[in-house]
Amino acid sequence: MAFNLRNRSLLNMQDFTPRDIRFLLDLAAELKRAKYAGNEVPRLRGKNVALIFEKTSTRTRCAFEVAVHDQGGHVTYIDSSSSQLGRKESLKDTARVLGRLYDGIEYRGFHQSVVEDLAAYSHVPVWNGLTDEFHPTQVLADLLTMQEFGEKPLHELSFCYLGDARFNMGNSLLVGGAQMGMDVRIAAPRELWPHDELVEEMRHLAERTGARLTLTDEPYEAVSGADFVYTDVWVSMGEPVDTWRQRIDLLLPYQANARLMQATGKPRTRFMHCLPAYHNLETETARMIHERFDLSELEVSDEVFESNASIVFSQAENRMHTIKAVLVATLA
Repeated sequence: MAFNLRNRSLLNMQDFTPRDIRFLLDLAAELKRAKYAGNEVPRLRGKNVALIFEKTSTRTRCAFEVAVHDQGGHVTYIDSSSSQLGRKESLKDTARVLGRLYDGIEYRGFHQSVVEDLAAYSHVPVWNGLTDEFHPTQVLADLLTMQEFGEKPLHELSFCYLGDARFNMGNSLLVGGAQMGMDVRIAAPRELWPHDELVEEMRHLAERTGARLTLTDEPYEAVSGADFVYTDVWVSMGEPVDTWRQRIDLLLPYQANARLMQATGKPRTRFMHCLPAYHNLETETARMIHERFDLSELEVSDEVFESNASIVFSQAENRMHTIKAVLVATLA
């Protein structure tokens, strides 16, 4: 390795420098090639990883499990019903126990303070699989995907994130794009922008990295010339359903549909989504939304989701390759 990331935690994108991130992206690409070629070298033999999931997941859980297994390690899956975390045992005590049993800990849940406390008291690498505030492993996969499909260096690429930008994806894409010197556009209603403090911090960072940051409530202006259009779900099953109507009404102008994709003015603009997506009526949640609000599509139209512009499944696969890179760099 060009430099040492051993025993480092990944709690948000700011834990790693732009140089660190470039190294992880290069390592992910190398590991991806090795997996495809069938000559991957296992570097995590004898390593044990705890996966704590207070929020359910498909991509994050599977990506971590496959990444660890591919590299010769072992995982223990711990959900909210199979541990004493925060109920009969304090977070601090749980962290100190797990740190003596495991070589690293992944956490997916609600509060950023939880993953920070796990890192502080376990004394082993801790990786944030998602909190309300940040989702760094997703953004690493997004950057690798943009690097693969962008046909230019990252610092020459532009992306526009549309929708509710107050939480983990809006925050993390803003940080990751600013670190890598990219043209970052956030298109959302003003009340759904990232917090002013984070925006100001990223503007200062952009002065050093050459990033261009735009926050606007004009979606069609924001996507003009963008290489990538990115969106995420507008509503969460953890929220009171009676709050959904106002949010949906607010965000309908930001739907990633054919008209919005055409507004980029670039026929090769790609569509990205961290999934799951409400683009048809093939899930229970989507059918419930349809019954309540008479909508068969939310943040993205089925036409765009299923189009040749959509790279969402390459993006999903890259979760595993970039997570593997983080594991190898911090544990091997």
